[in-house]
Amino acid sequence: MTLRPYPRSLAGQMVLLVALALALAQAINFGLAMRERDQFRRDQTTRPAAIRIADALDRERAGRPIGSDRGRVRRAPANPILATMQPQHDLAAELRRQLAEQGVPTRDVAIAIAHHGEFALPDDPIGRRMARRRHNSDVIVIAVQQPTGDWLTIAGLWPRDDARIVWRLIGQTLILYGIVLLPVLWIARRISRPLKELAVAARGYSPANPPDPMEPHGPADVQAVIAAFNALSLRVTAMLDEKDRMLGAIGHDLRTPLAALRVRIESVEDDQDRTRMAETVAEMNRTLDDILSLARLGRSSEPATQVDVAALVDAVVEDFRDLGRNVSFEEPARVAMTLRPSLVRRAVMNLIENAVKYAGAAEVTLVPGERHVAICVADRGPGIPEDRLGDVFVPFTRLETSRNRGTGGIGLGLALARAIVEEARGTLTLANRDGGGLIATITLPRLDATA
Repeated sequence: MTLRPYPRSLAGQMVLLVALALALAQAINFGLAMRERDQFRRDQTTRPAAIRIADALDRERAGRPIGSDRGRVRRAPANPILATMQPQHDLAAELRRQLAEQGVPTRDVAIAIAHHGEFALPDDPIGRRMARRRHNSDVIVIAVQQPTGDWLTIAGLWPRDDARIVWRLIGQTLILYGIVLLPVLWIARRISRPLKELAVAARGYSPANPPDPMEPHGPADVQAVIAAFNALSLRVTAMLDEKDRMLGAIGHDLRTPLAALRVRIESVEDDQDRTRMAETVAEMNRTLDDILSLARLGRSSEPATQVDVAALVDAVVEDFRDLGRNVSFEEPARVAMTLRPSLVRRAVMNLIENAVKYAGAAEVTLVPGERHVAICVADRGPGIPEDRLGDVFVPFTRLETSRNRGTGGIGLGLALARAIVEEARGTLTLANRDGGGLIATITLPRLDATA
């Protein structure tokens, strides 16, 4: 079984397309949400810090030292940010810009995320409150160096990346899939189901049986297609019926003068001329039968019945032997199959007739199998060039070398035989034999054999 990278059905492709579109939309939505979240965190970190630093410096100029009111801004003897901390350069640049807007001169601005143990919170009410809330957060350390070289620091909590937002997005996506994909799947199946039934009806259409109109259902467009197919099948059947009536009339009109001509031949005194004329009339009758049989194939009035294929082939071989033809056949055990015996008999007869005509003898074998039965007709004639094996099945095609008009026929025997075999769901193949000659093989499926 070959795995396909994408579904082949209409419903599957529609669901896959909508699912991919929803996944892309959710990915874009997730990206925008994360961008807005980062922007919000940036604003909530830098803007209050710039305001607090500016206020603290204003209070210091008014005579109230920084840290005396237990605010968040404190002085530090050196840069408290360690090399092991995670720097935040974009936040530092934003804070520098906002401090400039507040009129606060700076020499350096640094911001970093301190993980567990990298920064000690101050032992005051604010520090203790942050320590109690630190279980799911890191510490963000802001250090601003003044032009005098002194450092101002602010510490705050920085929430760690929460995986819950990813699971929340996955949950939203699944809910969205359920809300959107289920209706899409329903409408896709409502469209595809009648289309599948239409495909089955089209493949199962047979000229031999009157068409069974489909009941239009599904969307209006699909109902219109089904109605058009019903009308088309009726028109095709009517045309085939008209063709059969026309062929019957042509066959009747041609056979009547041929029969009259056959009667008049009896008045010819020369025995040799009379024999040749009779053979010509007989050949014309056989040609007419081949043309009519090929044209009417598929609408045979003969019902399929269970027959012994071995006995059927043996009867054909005996007919040739009665005419003095060299045809060998070793009859196997009984092989029962359901088929149209007259048509299969005609196909086997055409193959044997070809072998006798071009090689003088035929070897017929029957090979029964569990699922198939093979009827082989072999000869030791000139064979057929490999590149022309397929051409001989085309109606009215004759090869110019070994199988030409000089040996008789108009190129319908093999075409008719293949059409009969394919109508019985079998295959007819030709192959050149080792040592010269040709072997024609009819392979028929054993669908309901009982023996």
